[in-house]
Formats: sequence, structure tokens, C-alpha cells
Amino acid sequence: MTHYQAVLLLCFLGVSYSLQNSDYAEKQPNIIYILSDDLGHSDVGFTNGFVETPNLNRLAKEGVVLTQSYVQQVCSPTRGALMSGRYPIHTGLQHEVIYPGEPWGLPLDETIIPQVLKEYNYSTHAVGKWHMGMHKWAFTPLYRGFDDFFGYYLGGQNYDSHRNEKGLDLRSDYFDENGKFVDELRWDLDGRYSAELYSERTVELINGFKSQENPFFIYLAYQSVHAPHMVPQRYIDQYSSHITDEKERVFAAMVSSMDEGIGNITKALEYTGLADNTIIVFSSDNGGNVNCVGKVTSSNYPYRGGKRALYEGGVRSPSFIWARNRLYPSRSDAMIHVTDWLPTFWSLASLQGKLKPNNPIKTKPLDGVDQWLAISENLPSNRTEFVINIDPKPVMCGHRVPHAGLRWKEWKLIIGQGGPPSGWYPAPGFSDLDQNPCGPHDSYIELYNIIEDPSETRNVSDKFPDIVKMLTDKIRAYNATAVPLGNKKKDPASNPKYFNYTWMPWLDMVPEVPVEPETYSLTKELWLDGNQLSEEDIEFSRDACFASDADVNSVEF
Repeated sequence: MTHYQAVLLLCFLGVSYSLQNSDYAEKQPNIIYILSDDLGHSDVGFTNGFVETPNLNRLAKEGVVLTQSYVQQVCSPTRGALMSGRYPIHTGLQHEVIYPGEPWGLPLDETIIPQVLKEYNYSTHAVGKWHMGMHKWAFTPLYRGFDDFFGYYLGGQNYDSHRNEKGLDLRSDYFDENGKFVDELRWDLDGRYSAELYSERTVELINGFKSQENPFFIYLAYQSVHAPHMVPQRYIDQYSSHITDEKERVFAAMVSSMDEGIGNITKALEYTGLADNTIIVFSSDNGGNVNCVGKVTSSNYPYRGGKRALYEGGVRSPSFIWARNRLYPSRSDAMIHVTDWLPTFWSLASLQGKLKPNNPIKTKPLDGVDQWLAISENLPSNRTEFVINIDPKPVMCGHRVPHAGLRWKEWKLIIGQGGPPSGWYPAPGFSDLDQNPCGPHDSYIELYNIIEDPSETRNVSDKFPDIVKMLTDKIRAYNATAVPLGNKKKDPASNPKYFNYTWMPWLDMVPEVPVEPETYSLTKELWLDGNQLSEEDIEFSRDACFASDADVNSVEF
């Protein structure tokens, strides 16, 4: 039996085995964080999904699959939580997303991942979707610690024209040889598919690192598989024989195009000899989008709900971490939240504190925790709870009343509404299962044992009133620490027609008109035991689940 086979046997038997004593434990790793957009739990092969993802499958098989990896229910909050290591209730990102033309973003007094890693001599690079603010240059990637950026500032756009509301938003940002900031708008890439562009840029970066001594960090945020659903025909053709529905074929092909790009990235790592000292983390920013769409093509099954919901289908991500010389193939059931990656990467960069930063690093109190030993040693998670979210206002295609959610050990409490969406959506080809877009919405308080009932089919709040009270008290305590909503209304001065039909940080170009932020308050009724949803609330939720295709553009971007 080889050493590697012996280790696999130990893993199979549940015996913890670590590579912490290897030579690589004394090297700062290169780190690539790959974030997909609106990818459902069952939209990839390594979770037994229906889409062909051989490259993701291989990385997951060779790495550690994270079975309880949690994100936020929509995109801007997840990205802000990832970068800052702090819950959205502590950054003002707890409600909705940053829509085009809205003058707000992740606050500038938050220290984010690239700023931390640069203090340990990392080069830092961002590719793809930003969506954390762009109304002023100070909110854009290079002013927040990245050395360069290729992608788009907003939350969505056409995959080929790279336009939103007729405005171009594809750019290469960098500092020239004189240290001057350059924002190069990429008119020349009109017609090029975004997933291919972002994969090519990442490969280009990796090839350039071959002779670089310092470690690197790449944040690769694919546009895939966010609406609008579109993809080159060659990817669609591979599904022509076994997926009959056209929209389902297009969606599967979008996932495959991303998977192909990730395969090219791993080939570049092998070619340059960088694979052995590189860590790759893969995740989605939220659950698959299964409501406010004319045709459901994503699936979070067996989990309930999807994007915008507090149910598992909205916040439980298909995730893994790959590190050839640091981790052996396994599965980890450790509870991991998106805020944990900043302190985990910090720990890796500092060699678990052995290296000191070039300058003192000041952050606000982190909500994330270092999970490296939990992952690498197959130990229990370093956390026992996390706030799913606390949102005092309704959202389009989502909750009608203020809602809040908390996970504590095996228990999960939802107050208000967990969705919509709140049904169970099987993958294409499994239509015999009940696709109930809305599910029950007549309960104001929901309690689930996530270990025993991960699909959230049995609300047991009436059986465990003491647990409900304890978790409600915890939510109250978290809410006492929440900051005001950061949301601001759209500024007409942002219109791309004023900037040669491009999206620009308009407040650095035109006089700023003061806009009062939204006030933060939760209705007293939120905490009343036994409060029920009105019939109007229930009907509204049902209607939200069946929005037409025409409504999609109003909620996606």
C-alpha cells in the first residue's frame, strides 16, 4: 500500500490526517478564490447535479468538499461579507443589492482581503464582477487593495456586449509604469463571451507569475450563471442529445463554459509549476435563482428555496477547497460562513501567525473565524452559530415582512418569512418531484433541525418553545449591533448617456447631491410570539413566485 493509499484509507475510516508538517506548511500559498453567480446546489456535478462539470468534479474529488458552506441570500451582501469578514448587518449591506446608479457600497472604513494580504507581500488581482460600489473611484477595486482589475463594476450585464442600460461596463484597471491609475474601457471586446474573457485573463495572470517570487491572490468572480442566460452555440451543442428543453440546455451550457475555463486555469497552474503551492476555493454567491423567472432552469434540490430566501437553498453553497500539498481528499461537515475566508486567508498568509505584517493591520471586529485547522485536520468548526440575515424591509420577489434568520448548532430559526422562494425545485429530468414555488407561508416563526431535516420540511417551533425563545434572544442581541441600511436611491446623474454611454464613478465627475440613507428599524411586531402572516402577505408571496419574463430585468440587476 502506498503512502497516498494509506492516507485515503485513514480518511475513509474517519481518522484525521494532516499535512501541516510538510514542507508546504512553511510556504505562503498562492490563493485563488472562484465565485460563481447564482449557481444552485444541484447545478454542478460534484453535488450530483445534472450539468457536466468534469473540471470542477476533479478538483472537488481531489480536495475537501465543504458540505455546510454558507453565503448570503443575494450577491452584494455575500461579496461584502467575503471581503470584509463581517456580517452584512455590520456593513449596511443587509437589504437588497446595489442597483445601477445607486450611490453606495461596502463602506471605505472596512479592511478587505487584498489589503490584508498585501501586508504579507502578496500581489492581488481581481477578475470579473465587482458589485460592491462604483459611484466614486474610492469604492472600486484598485483603491481597495487590488493591483489590477479586469471586469465590470455593476451587478449584471449582457455577456457579449458588456452593457447594462446601454452603458458599457467592461474595463481593465491598472497602475502604469509611473504609478498613475488607468481605467481602460474595453470597447474592443464587444462580442466576446464574458466567461471566456475572465478565464483567459486569469490564465494570463498565472503565466505571468511563473517568474514571480512573491505569492499571489486572485479573486475570480464569474458572471456565470446570472441572467440574462446566453452562451456560445458550441457549448449548447454538447447537450443537444439529452436535454430537450432549450432554456435548460442554455443554462447547462453556461455552467459548462465556466467549467471549461476553470479547467484551463488549472492547466496553466500545472504548466507554470505553481499548482503544488496554490489553494483554490470554489463557491457560489447565493442559491440558484428559481423565482421571478419565466422558466426555472437552476436547482437547489434537495434544499428548499433559492436566491433571496433564508432557507438552505438560498444560502447553502456548493463549495470545495483544493490544495494538493496541504489537504487530502475528504468531505468536511464543519459549519463555515463566507465571513470566515478573510481570517482563514490571513492565517495562511501569515503561516498561522509566524510571519508579521509589514504594517499593523486594523480591522473592525471580525465576524469570521479562522477555519483552516477545521478543514485541514477534519476538526469541528470554530463556530457554532451565524446570522443568516436581519432585514427590516420587503424585497422584490422576496419576503413581504421584516425577517431574520439564525443558525445555532443544529437549529435554525426564521422569523417573518423565509422566502419566497420557499418550494423545492428538482433538477431538469426529475419533474416527478413536486415543484412548489411558494410552499407554506402561513407560519411567522419557523424552527428546523438542519442536521435531521436539511430540506426544511418540518417546522418544529411548536415543539421546542425554549429553543425558539433562546434563538430569538440571540437575534435580538445581534440586531442591537446592526448598523443603518446603506441603501440609497438611484441618482439620475449616473446615467451612462452623460459619459459617452459608459458606466463611470459619476460622483467624482459631477456635483454630489446629498441623499439621506434609509433608516434602520425593525417593527416591534417582529418579535411577538405567535404573530401570523396576513392573507395579503401570503397572496403577495404567491404572486412573487410567478412573475413573468418581463419582470426579470427589473429585479436581476
